[in-house]
Amino acid sequence: MATQFLKEEEVRHGEPDVLPAKDMKDSFGEEEDAAEPITPWSRIVASGMELLRDPMYNKGSAFTEEERDRHYLRGLLPPAVVSQELQVERILHNVRSYENPLEKYVAVMDLQERNERLFYKVLIDNVEELLPIVYTPTVGEACQKYGNIFRRPRGLYISLKDKGKVLDILKNWPEKDVQVIVVTDGERILGLGDLGLQGMGIPVGKLALYTALGGIRPSSTLPVAIDVGTNTESLLNNPFYIGLRQKRATGKEYDELLHEFMSAVKQAYGEKVLVQFEDFANHNAFRLLEKYNTTHLVFNDDIQGTAAVALAGLIAALPLTGGALADHKFLFFGAGEAGTGIAEILSLEISRQGKHTLEEARKKIYLVDSKGLVTKSRFETLQEFKKPYAHEHEPCGNLVSAIKALKPTVLIGTSGRGGTFTKEALEEIASYQDKPIVFALSNPTSQSECTAEEAYKYTKGKCIFASGSPFGPVTYDGKTYTIGQSNNCYIFPGMGLGCIISGAIRVHEDMFLAAAESLAANIKQDHLDKRQLFPSFTEIRDISANIGAAVAAKAYELGLATRLPQPKDLVAYAKSSMYSPTYRQLRSSLL
Repeated sequence: MATQFLKEEEVRHGEPDVLPAKDMKDSFGEEEDAAEPITPWSRIVASGMELLRDPMYNKGSAFTEEERDRHYLRGLLPPAVVSQELQVERILHNVRSYENPLEKYVAVMDLQERNERLFYKVLIDNVEELLPIVYTPTVGEACQKYGNIFRRPRGLYISLKDKGKVLDILKNWPEKDVQVIVVTDGERILGLGDLGLQGMGIPVGKLALYTALGGIRPSSTLPVAIDVGTNTESLLNNPFYIGLRQKRATGKEYDELLHEFMSAVKQAYGEKVLVQFEDFANHNAFRLLEKYNTTHLVFNDDIQGTAAVALAGLIAALPLTGGALADHKFLFFGAGEAGTGIAEILSLEISRQGKHTLEEARKKIYLVDSKGLVTKSRFETLQEFKKPYAHEHEPCGNLVSAIKALKPTVLIGTSGRGGTFTKEALEEIASYQDKPIVFALSNPTSQSECTAEEAYKYTKGKCIFASGSPFGPVTYDGKTYTIGQSNNCYIFPGMGLGCIISGAIRVHEDMFLAAAESLAANIKQDHLDKRQLFPSFTEIRDISANIGAAVAAKAYELGLATRLPQPKDLVAYAKSSMYSPTYRQLRSSLL
């Protein structure tokens, strides 16, 4: 069988001297009568059966008659030639036939392994329906059962056995132009705890969304799981567990492996590769971010992404409550990565908007952790990230007593504990506040502090509610409310796009503020009429383009961008750089 030149048109971000913005346009958004894109020569890929087994180039039954002859596919496919649109309908028909969400997850993710463009076409065109399947809440169950449903390895697995060989492992990855990496050590997967190597489902899912929602080329993304063991006995005793069967490593052994990985990443992919830390436990998440944010292009989505999307929701709520952020008092139930991350970005925004120092802004924010209200009296025993929010106050042993004592106007749940916004707590905040803001941000759904129905019922329809998990519309006292989901998917795809199109070398906190403000600007009066604080996912690619442009603009302003000169229209440039899942006509030439 002859080897053929096949081409995949791929946008190469970060190299302005190679292609100007107008030449980088993918087919996303092109007019229907535009000529079908013809692929330039760039890669050598086998034809025939090997082509059908290559998800990057396989089109299945959509290969044309001409392509079937050129690429030795005649007879390897049934004779019917179908459109990509019909393929999408067939996939949706099959997925919808399953009642179990995990079965739907397996069906959709299997498609990614067979036909990459069709996978992204299905996901992009049906994002609101499929987002809960490929990501939260279903991805949580998928991670719990990852070893049981394991089919084909995806991404890179780096374990303690690989110490000293991490760079060699990165060289095994077939794509050399990696621009975004999502890495986890699996210790704090969603609200489900230590899932060890089975946490790989999170990087895989996140990067699928980087492509579907943010337009990042799939070939430039790399999911990584760092395996240092697990402390979950049920996994260690599970014969289908795919990771090391040992207790989780800590201290020097852990740090050395992580440092080798971070050093190898820069050596393999350069200064501008974006590394997103995902689902690390508190004791590692904060210090790793602090350690590497001055030497690498990194951010932690659980700390910074969660913070930015929550801040966007709070900004969007202000027309309903009146006043500014500085006029509110905030009480967080949960003082880990998410809670303190939101608190810090909120403090920055308050200090920037008003006549307040950062220290004064922090005094408007209170935290409740597992031991009660965080106060000065506990200062010496507190973790470092909680200390800025340890204020002078009498101890409060639980959430309800803290609400009664502080009378907050905003209640934010980041505890990872389901049902903790009780009837008593919600009734209390509604007793003195006409429009209390209530955010139950923990996910998956089983870990949400309260349901949307409970929030409206116990506040008698007063609250302005958002959640981390998806909830359907709620009708109370004859009025229907649309529930906005404070989902990181609004932020991280645009953040990645902004870093790439600007050639950023570092992530600055002001870039997240810019992302939050851009997202909040998408909330219009028709949303507010339904108390909907986050926009529909049907417009997510446009939202990501605008966020990407805002992030890139801030990177240029801060002197962190390397793609010069700066494009005149960053929004148009962001849109022109986005990956399209539509099929390409494959060309070939015999060697």
